[in-house]
Amino acid sequence: MAVSMRNLEKVAIFKPSIPLLNFNGQLLNSAAIQLSFLDDQQAPRLRGRVSREQAFLLFDNDGELESDNDVESESDERVVESKADPKEVDRVCKVIDELFSLDRNMEAVLDECGINLSHDLVVDVLERFKHARKPAFRFFCWAAQRPGYAHDSRTYNAMMEILGRARQFETMVSVLEEMGEKGLLTMETFLISMKAFAAAKERKKAIGMFELMKKYKFKVGVETINCLLDALGRAKLGKEAQLLFEKLEHRFTPNLQTYTVLLNGWCRVKNLMDAGKVWNEMIDKGFKPDIVAHNMMLEGLLKCKKRSDAIKLFEVMKAKGPSPNTRSYTILIRDLCKQGKMDQAVAGFEEMLSSGCEADAATFTCLVTGFGNQRKMDKVFSLLREMKEKGCLPDARLYNALIKLIVNRRMPDDAVILYKKMIRSGIQPTLHTYNMLMKSFFMTKYYDMGHATWEEMSLRGCCPDENSYTVFIGGLIRQGRSMEACKYLEEMIDKGMKAPRLDYNKFAADFSRAGRPDILDELAKRMKFSGKFEVSSLFARISYKPENSFLFHLCTMRKRRKAILQWNHMEVVLAGSHI
Repeated sequence: MAVSMRNLEKVAIFKPSIPLLNFNGQLLNSAAIQLSFLDDQQAPRLRGRVSREQAFLLFDNDGELESDNDVESESDERVVESKADPKEVDRVCKVIDELFSLDRNMEAVLDECGINLSHDLVVDVLERFKHARKPAFRFFCWAAQRPGYAHDSRTYNAMMEILGRARQFETMVSVLEEMGEKGLLTMETFLISMKAFAAAKERKKAIGMFELMKKYKFKVGVETINCLLDALGRAKLGKEAQLLFEKLEHRFTPNLQTYTVLLNGWCRVKNLMDAGKVWNEMIDKGFKPDIVAHNMMLEGLLKCKKRSDAIKLFEVMKAKGPSPNTRSYTILIRDLCKQGKMDQAVAGFEEMLSSGCEADAATFTCLVTGFGNQRKMDKVFSLLREMKEKGCLPDARLYNALIKLIVNRRMPDDAVILYKKMIRSGIQPTLHTYNMLMKSFFMTKYYDMGHATWEEMSLRGCCPDENSYTVFIGGLIRQGRSMEACKYLEEMIDKGMKAPRLDYNKFAADFSRAGRPDILDELAKRMKFSGKFEVSSLFARISYKPENSFLFHLCTMRKRRKAILQWNHMEVVLAGSHI
C-alpha cells in the first residue's frame, strides 16, 4: 500500500493505529415484529396451493392504503414526461406482441389500426420492447414509412440504445449514419454508441466514434473524452482507458473529472498501484481530490481488502477534509455488513447520524441486507420503522433487497405482500423484482403464481429480458410443460435474444418419457421450413440423443439396478439375434 498511496500525505497526514472509526454506538432496539408491519392485511396468505383465478387476485391493487413515497425506480432513466395515451401504447404493443411471434403481417395490421403516431408514442412503445430488438426495430421501420410522421432525434436515440444493448453494432452504425444524413445527430447519439462499444469491450470501435464526430462536425471536448473514459472504466477496461488518455492527453486539457474517472477505472479492476499513480498525478497537476474521488479510493481500498488503509483514509477525511458524506459512511457500512460485523456497522450508522449526515435509502439497504443475511428479521423491521420515522423514503433497491431476503427464506406469500406494498407506495417494480418473484414461485412449486407474475409483468409494461425468459422457461420445464416451454423458447429467439442456458438434456428427456422422443426434430424441421433458422438450429441441437435415452435417465434417477437388468436383457436379445 505504501507504493500506491505514497503521496497521499500531500493532502493530509495519516494517523497511526486509529481504532475502527471510533465507533461507540449501540445496537438498534429490536423487537419481534411480524410481517404485518408491511401494512397489507388484505393480501391472502399462500399456505396451500392456489387456483389460477386466486393467483391473479393477489395482483389486484384495489383498496386504499397509505402511500409512503413517490420515488422513481432505479431503472427509470427517462427524463422527458410522455404525453402519449397509455391505452394507445397498450393497443400498439398488443398488436406487436400477438402478431410478431406468429410471423403474420404485423405491419399491415398496424396500418389498419388507425394509430395516431407521435414521437412520445414511438418512444413509449420502444421502451416496452427495449430487450426485444427485432420487434422493436420492425415497429421503428414501420413508423418511419407512415405518411405525416418522421422520426426525430429522440426516437432515433431510443432505437440506438436498444441496438447497442443487443450489440447489433452494424445496424446501430447504419442508423447513426442515417441520422447524420437527416441532420438529426446529437451528442447523446455518439455517447450511446461509445457506451455500447465500451460495454462490449470493443475499445477500437468506441474510439472510432471520435472520427465520426469529426465527420459530422461535432467538437470532441473534454466532456466527451471523459464520457468515453468513464464508459471504458465501467466495462472494467481501466488499462485501455489509461492508454487512451495518454494518447489523447496532448489534444485536450484534462480536468478533475478526467482523473476521477481514470481512478474509478483502476479501482474497478482492483489495481491499487495504478490508482495510486493517477491519484498522485492528479495532485501534481494542481487538482485537489474532491469527495467523489475520495469515495472512489475508499471503495477501491475496500474492494482490495485493504481495510486498514481505508480506515486511515477515512480518518484523514475527517481530520483534514473533505469531510465524509453519507456516501462515504455507506461505503464503510456496506463492507462491514458483508463481513457480518453488524455491531460495528450499526455503530458506524450511529456515528454518521451524530456527524450530521442523513441516512439515505442506500444506507438502510446495506443494514437491512446485513441483518437479513443473519436471519435477524426483528432488526430488519426495527430499521424499517426507524427509516419511516426519519422520513427516509424507500426506493426500488430497498424493496428488491427485502424481497430477496424473503424469497431466500422460501416465503413467497410474504414476498407478494411486499410486492403489493411496493406498488401502493408508487414505486415501479424492476425486472429484477419480477425475476426474483418468478424464481421463488417456481422453486416452491407455486406454479400458478409463477405464471401470474409473468402476466403481471406484461400488464405493467415491463419488457422481459433474457433472464426473465430463462427463469420462466425453466419453471415450465420443472412443471413438466415442455411443449409450452418450446413456444416461449421460440418466442425468445424470434425477439433477437440468445438461447437460455438450461438443462436441455432434461428438456429432451421429458419428451422421451412422454413417448415423443422425435418431437424436437419435428419442431426443428418445421422452424426451418418457416425460415426460422436460429430456432431450428437450437431444436436440432437439443433433439433426441442416446444420452437422453430411457436407460440414461434410469441411471440419473439412481435406479441403477433396474438399468443394469434392462441392459442385460438387451444383451441377451442382441446375442440371440446373431444366432
